[in-house]
Amino acid sequence: MTDSAALLNKHSFVELGARQRAKALLDNGSFRELLDPFQRIMSPWLLRQGVVPQSDDGVVIAKGLLDGLPVVIAAIEGAFQGGSLGEVGGAKIAGALELAAEDNRKGIPTRAVLLLETGGVRLQEANLGLAAIAEIHSAIVDLRQYQPVIGVVAGSVGCFGGMSIAAGLCSYLLVTQEARLGLNGPQVIEQEAGIDEYDSRDRPFIWSLTGGEQRFATGLVDRYVADDVAQIREHVSQLLHLGVPAQHRSGQAEVFLQRLARLDTEVQIEPAAVRQLYQGERP
Repeated sequence: MTDSAALLNKHSFVELGARQRAKALLDNGSFRELLDPFQRIMSPWLLRQGVVPQSDDGVVIAKGLLDGLPVVIAAIEGAFQGGSLGEVGGAKIAGALELAAEDNRKGIPTRAVLLLETGGVRLQEANLGLAAIAEIHSAIVDLRQYQPVIGVVAGSVGCFGGMSIAAGLCSYLLVTQEARLGLNGPQVIEQEAGIDEYDSRDRPFIWSLTGGEQRFATGLVDRYVADDVAQIREHVSQLLHLGVPAQHRSGQAEVFLQRLARLDTEVQIEPAAVRQLYQGERP
């Protein structure tokens, strides 16, 4: 196949909405949405603050099969409030993961895929959102004892805040070149540390530090793939078939602490130095 033909056959995952992404990953005809928009389960807090709510609260929960394997998918809609999580959306994800863990305890081997397009907690629901994200963390740790929990960060919002911790708790992480992953977003860092420390408008600099390629090179994610539905689906399937890892990344704190101990905090670190620090090692 020529390069031009390959380009024409490419189907962007990043350009899809949350519901479309979930459908694209699942086997044809197996998609079944739980608590769909017609249930009208939405945030009770946004309208009081002059924000128009969304009838699914920006989170799509779907069950189905992926290459014949039972899977639950939680997809966050980055186009709604920057993919921020409040009480309802967070409860939908936590509840889906908790039910998947119960399935496994009953002998039904249900896996989970999290499509993470989120800035973290929704500021309009700060405490409630933080509590919901904490429940998501707990549910991931519970479920990953039985079956792999796959995190996918595709773009263009990225994955930040408390949900970046959720990403770190996943059994495996998959990213694209368009992805970004970090605890604090560029605007937050610039606001707190100043533009000289971190210019949020310098896109090449931002991606060189927190972009998908850099995260893969430093061993913080497991797969780095092109923005193509078929490729992402193939790699998610491969990760699901790997089963539960012998040791989760979040259980290797000492390895990362040793690396950070080698970091000179008196100078601003450059992207190349980040890779040198990690030396391409996979924890």
